[in-house]
Amino acid sequence: MQYLFPAASAFVLTILSVLIALKVFPKLGLLDKPEKYGLKRKPIPYPGGILLYLIFVLLALMFFEPTMKLAGLLVGGGILVLVSFIDDRMDLPAWFRLLIQVIVALIMVVVGLGVETITNPFGGYIALNQFKFFLQFGDATITIMALSGLFTIAWILLITNTMNWLDGIPGLVSGITVIGGLTLFFLSISEIVNQPEVATLALIVAMIALAFWIFDFHPPKIILGDSGSMFFGLLLAVLAIFSGGKIATAFLILGFPIMDAVYVIIHRIYNKQAPWKGGEWDKQRKAVHLHHRMLEFGLSERQVLGLIYLLATVFGISALFLGTQGKFWAIITIFGLSFVIGVVLRAKKKK
Repeated sequence: MQYLFPAASAFVLTILSVLIALKVFPKLGLLDKPEKYGLKRKPIPYPGGILLYLIFVLLALMFFEPTMKLAGLLVGGGILVLVSFIDDRMDLPAWFRLLIQVIVALIMVVVGLGVETITNPFGGYIALNQFKFFLQFGDATITIMALSGLFTIAWILLITNTMNWLDGIPGLVSGITVIGGLTLFFLSISEIVNQPEVATLALIVAMIALAFWIFDFHPPKIILGDSGSMFFGLLLAVLAIFSGGKIATAFLILGFPIMDAVYVIIHRIYNKQAPWKGGEWDKQRKAVHLHHRMLEFGLSERQVLGLIYLLATVFGISALFLGTQGKFWAIITIFGLSFVIGVVLRAKKKK
């Protein structure tokens, strides 16, 4: 019952806010540009990320004591959402967006977010808490662990961009965030983990995403935009490391999107394009991302959504019951399935 009020507040507040945004955003000119992506429909309210960030800040202030970690998340999230919002309107350079992501990840490291050890699936731990150095701010001393910091930055960049690149079909990012948030919630309330604050935070994220998903699901009435997809990515990345590592669980939930991100990076490098520069599918009408290749294969948008939801749910649930070694083999299974799906989609394309 302790989680009921935060969950209900997140859901109801998001519903009411989106209903208001549907009326107000068009008057403010906050509409998407469907012709930019070759879509033949009327513009709809966009981006919803600004709205979701403000709701999250309000709920965080309502249900949590102020801490350095929470303050860092709110400040870093605010910077990411603001720059992404500007990018949605002005198309900022790719290098600048990447720089902002690195700065946001550095903020997370400075406020103490990170993973000190990673469990070795074959026994023991991989230590990331070596090579420490200290930052002095008045009477406060902040300890920075070099390896842990580098791992945290790489993790946040990976998940943030994975969720951003996943935003090719309305309802995909919000739906995956619901699955991810709920999985991390149930993991956090388990007897083994028992982290009520992380559980509450994860549930709030899940309920915000669920309420938005109602309007975002195909056909959409409002669009997340880069501000929303990147903010959800940041939240999932941080939830996985907020109080100890839940990296394997998050990896299982986002396994297929992560494999897609890796494929896209390799594809861009192979075609002599910078990995952080996107838009191949939009500009050249070539299906690069997994969801676009599924559409090209002949699946409908709802079928693509259902299939990716199903895969994320199955592997997410498995993460709740598997030990470290079991999660390792589940991740290997995702690698294998991703390869098989890629081969099938590529063979269909050649025909």
